[in-house]
Amino acid sequence: MEIRKDSGIMKWILIGISFLFLGVFLLLPLFYIIATAFRDGIGGYLVAVTDEYAIKAALLTLKATLISVLINTFFGLAAAWCLTKFAFKGKKILSTFIDLPVTVSPIIAGLIYVLTFGRQGILYKYLDPYGIQIIFAVPGIVLATIFVTFPFISRELIPVLTAQGTDEEEAAALMGAKTFTIFRKVTLPHIKWALLYGVVLCTARAMGEFGAVSVLSGHLRGKTNTLPLYIELLYQGYDFTGAFAASSILVIMAIIILILRLLLQNKGKREV
Repeated sequence: MEIRKDSGIMKWILIGISFLFLGVFLLLPLFYIIATAFRDGIGGYLVAVTDEYAIKAALLTLKATLISVLINTFFGLAAAWCLTKFAFKGKKILSTFIDLPVTVSPIIAGLIYVLTFGRQGILYKYLDPYGIQIIFAVPGIVLATIFVTFPFISRELIPVLTAQGTDEEEAAALMGAKTFTIFRKVTLPHIKWALLYGVVLCTARAMGEFGAVSVLSGHLRGKTNTLPLYIELLYQGYDFTGAFAASSILVIMAIIILILRLLLQNKGKREV
């Protein structure tokens, strides 16, 4: 694909519109977050981000993110491999269901779990005798996070596996290689950068999830408040310095993830 290098007026108009859009809708809000977080000085900022509840919220966010990414990595690999390497009835239905979280509102996703695991839910009577609590507890937060993020890894892998085809796997199978050996030595080297890229996207989405988690968490301070919920709590309490200081933690995490995404993207392109 040839890129135009002319310096016509349309080029500069488009560049100007792009930078104006990014400035107003991205850079200006980020600058306001940082400025507000530090308006009481570095001391006030450190007090806000080292608050007991802020630390607990951050740790819960990282815990839910880690569990969700691990589970979705396993599911994403299995689903992508299944959809691209095997022919079976219901293949299109499975593919459609994988995309369901993208089209369903996170609030609706939270309500679905409330209706399933809540006191009026169909599974509550089976879980309660064993002391298993899903709603207003950490397991509910993890389930909600898994639901909203599970398409990300599989959707990064499916195009790569489709383009790869099945010739190499079939050749390895004819030579007597076992299924896991074929995956580890033939399939995985082709998809490793797409897999890591999907993990990064899944991580970014998991850390910022609010809607579904808000419905299931119960907003128990220090127990079920993730970082986005903690920020909302501070903001509603008019603690703007604390809210924006906590927000800056998510901004820093987002920047780190963005850098990792660019590095993985460039590394993958160099090896293609």
